Amino acid sequence: MIDINKIPSPCYVMEERLLRNNLSLIKSVKERADVNIILAFKAFAMWKSFPIIREYIPYSTASSKYEAQLAYEEMGSKAHTYSPAYTEADFPVILKYSSHITFNSLSQFERFYPMIQADGNKVSCGLRINPEYSDVETELYNPCAPGSRMGVISELLGNKLPEGIEGLHFHTLCESSSYDLEKTLMEVEKRFGRFLPYIKWLNMGGGHLMTRKGYDTEHLIGLLKSFKAKYPNLEVIMEPGSAFAWQTGFLLTTVVDVVENHGIKTAIIDASFTCHMPDCLEMPYKPVIRQAVDPGEGKFSYRIGGNSCLSGDYMGDWSFDKPLVVGDKLIFEDMIHYTIVKTTMFNGIPHPSLALWSKEDKLEVYRTFGYEDYKNRMS
Repeated sequence: MIDINKIPSPCYVMEERLLRNNLSLIKSVKERADVNIILAFKAFAMWKSFPIIREYIPYSTASSKYEAQLAYEEMGSKAHTYSPAYTEADFPVILKYSSHITFNSLSQFERFYPMIQADGNKVSCGLRINPEYSDVETELYNPCAPGSRMGVISELLGNKLPEGIEGLHFHTLCESSSYDLEKTLMEVEKRFGRFLPYIKWLNMGGGHLMTRKGYDTEHLIGLLKSFKAKYPNLEVIMEPGSAFAWQTGFLLTTVVDVVENHGIKTAIIDASFTCHMPDCLEMPYKPVIRQAVDPGEGKFSYRIGGNSCLSGDYMGDWSFDKPLVVGDKLIFEDMIHYTIVKTTMFNGIPHPSLALWSKEDKLEVYRTFGYEDYKNRMS
């Protein structure tokens, strides 16, 4: 049983039991479908928890030289790396810490492949493809929109891949179902099927939310088995991020003031949507607050405001069974994936602590942040 009085505020708290539940499911899908499922750091990179993750999944995917180095140092394995663009300054580090490198364009591959050939370490090269199909409705997260910079479209490839390309990579999903993947695979085969019998691996990217309640994992396993039977030469790779940390923890905050303007009451908390829950504003989506309900269902309604000076740093509205007062704790559910990796120190607002609530019901504080963390980022 979690004792919130033992947790500093604000604080991101990951629950070990919930994390292990997700990891067990992911490992089961990996083994039953005989595919390689790896952790995407872009969604979750709380590396002090990696010893737990390595019990189930040993590999990861990186989007930058820092993530690739983190994979090597803390996951204990080289990364599957993809970036929209590499630079001469960064590529030697990418090369050092990667087992697979996927290129976003033919020009990037042509530019950096000589460096790979000259290097003594064996790295498998891939090309990101754009199947020009995605059912992602939020434009911000749709990599297949017309004019997208993500991946190479079929008509630019001709009938033969460049020498040195061993795999293909696509990423079209976002918190999607196995049926979305099925439709995407049809488009991939239609546009790029001519290459599939001749490559070594196909990376199906992320967005496979297999740990969400109601996700049809049996359909996913059947789909993957069928695809592998059709292309027995392929190693199938999947790199979900959200699925690992989906509903594994929360952000604990405290009410620091309650203000009213023209009948609208706002409870201001010691955290910020723009700094600490940016996806709420970007997607946008309204997070779940524990023991709160939609307006009208409870007796006392409030907008929740962050503690930055951005006027739009708020979400609303929620209703509570009793009035909110200074010192009340508000718990925002499902705030581990994508949230922590995207935080800022805008306004110099203190960053929430990072903690694990262990399976033994003990609080382990991974990290607290102070003035020096803010100062050292600024100069």
